[in-house]
Amino acid sequence: MKRPVPVFNPPPLPLDIRLMNNGSVVLMVFFAGMVLAALLSWLARQPVFSLKAIYIDNELVHNNAVTLRANVAPKLAGNFFSVDLARTRAAFESIPWVRYAVVRREFPDRLRVQVQEHQAGAFCGDEADTRLINSEGEVFEVNQGDVEADDLPLLNGPQGQAARVLQGYRLVTPLVEKLDTSVSQLELTGRGSWRARLESGAVIEMGQGEPADIQARMQRFVATVSQTSSKFGRDLESADLRYENGYALKLRGVTTVGDGKKDRK
Repeated sequence: MKRPVPVFNPPPLPLDIRLMNNGSVVLMVFFAGMVLAALLSWLARQPVFSLKAIYIDNELVHNNAVTLRANVAPKLAGNFFSVDLARTRAAFESIPWVRYAVVRREFPDRLRVQVQEHQAGAFCGDEADTRLINSEGEVFEVNQGDVEADDLPLLNGPQGQAARVLQGYRLVTPLVEKLDTSVSQLELTGRGSWRARLESGAVIEMGQGEPADIQARMQRFVATVSQTSSKFGRDLESADLRYENGYALKLRGVTTVGDGKKDRK
């Protein structure tokens, strides 16, 4: 029969000694952290990490990589580790025609940037205005004389309604093309009424409502107007689609009214 082996349990250390030991560990960890932080800070300041290049990843139409770098480089501060990417992105997006930019670091000394440019969809107001509306319905500023596209329509409307006016233009344009012309101007007035001017010079009053409402009125108009104009052998001068079940039509030299109640919208 084996004798039990006595187990020796040392008495617990006094509280003051335990506190001293724990405090020493904390101080050592804190000191090591300070040394590591100082080392990293020293490394980050070394010339090898100074920004030496900005690469533009995609091809551009209205800008070029040299111009972009020349505009942005003076606004950069810091090196590879400390440069503010949000401010760098904002610097790119402040350049005319730049819609947004994505900026990322590339170790050890460069930045890579992807830039999306605005795609002009229309003039905002008139051709003398430096504002355009892009394909997403956003208004943006360009330099005077930057736009050479003569085929862009003129869209106008209350502030904040650019996307709505662009939607109306896209709905109406395919219908107007059936009349062998196109929409040169589309306006949404402050009272919510729509007016279109065609390349032929004709003016179409389409009344109030949403883009889908003016699309429906234009569909009804396009479906029958050719019969009336060909009957009189005259070109369209203006039309008023604000009647409940018809429209008022003015041909060059002839005026007539289509069937419908005189209940304008």
